[in-house]
Amino acid sequence: MRKLKWGVLSVAKIGTVKVIPAMQRGERSEVVGIASRDLGRAQEAAQALGIPKAYGSYDELLADPEIEAVYNPLPNHLHVEWSIRAAEAGKHVLCEKPIGLDAAEARKLLAARDRTGMVIQEAFMVRGHPQWLRAREIIRSGAIGELRAVQGFFSYFNADPANIRNQADIGGGGVYDIGCYPIVGARYLFEQEPRRVSALLERDPVMKTDRLASALMEFPGGQASWMCSTQLVGYQRLQAFGTKGRIELQIPFNAPPDKACRLFVDDGSGLGDASAREELLPVCDQYTIQGDLFSECVQEGKTPEFPLEDTVRNMEVIDAVYRSGATGQWVEIAV
Repeated sequence: MRKLKWGVLSVAKIGTVKVIPAMQRGERSEVVGIASRDLGRAQEAAQALGIPKAYGSYDELLADPEIEAVYNPLPNHLHVEWSIRAAEAGKHVLCEKPIGLDAAEARKLLAARDRTGMVIQEAFMVRGHPQWLRAREIIRSGAIGELRAVQGFFSYFNADPANIRNQADIGGGGVYDIGCYPIVGARYLFEQEPRRVSALLERDPVMKTDRLASALMEFPGGQASWMCSTQLVGYQRLQAFGTKGRIELQIPFNAPPDKACRLFVDDGSGLGDASAREELLPVCDQYTIQGDLFSECVQEGKTPEFPLEDTVRNMEVIDAVYRSGATGQWVEIAV
């Protein structure tokens, strides 16, 4: 099988540590180039990862006719600009989340996609992981009755002002970085869009980024609640509650690539976890799956399961969270 030839914009850690090595193990993806604004850094990364080509600018990579698709892990405020440049250069684009700083930016990518005919997708790798597919399958089967509530938590501790996640002017903050995951997870499991959102945000007094956030989202079929923080002990969990049972994802977002993930299905007949049934999911790397699914869409002319229209909807929810956090009021989301 011929593999899709990928180029990577920047030597960001998410790419060099997690995404690129995973894509290199894929059946459909081949990383052939990596770019940095510093040629030396690009060459160093290329040598370490066994990538044939290194470029001293992003434009140089985009000008290479061998590159068919681009993975964009640049800082949040550069996602839309360079994704559009890549599409206009004839490259398909897989862009890290959040794809923009608001829904208006995401809509610019819709226009670029329609204008260029390139596939552009947001890199929410969790949606291809078997544990999420299995959770959705269980819900669809009716095994836990009617889904009525989703609850999520995601946190880590990082108070370094030099870290891009803590720089408010370039799209730092907890909701952009990790709060987006329980948002997309709730939408994925409900298979609906929320009608309105109420949120609380606490900002770091020095860095001005949101360091603690909580939100309540009202769906046609129920409610979702979640918290995220960039300055709490590291933890993550997600549960889906139905009228007859619940599903618990133990490591919903940073699923390990070398260990089996577990989910629990519980009919509630015992206290605590006494009646929970454990399911082991196969060992896999969700970044490998993500790359191959994208490459398959490009090579076979398929529309992604989660196209840019879905991305715009997710950004509209994030916008609503920030507006509610600023005003203390419920924020309606247009259907």
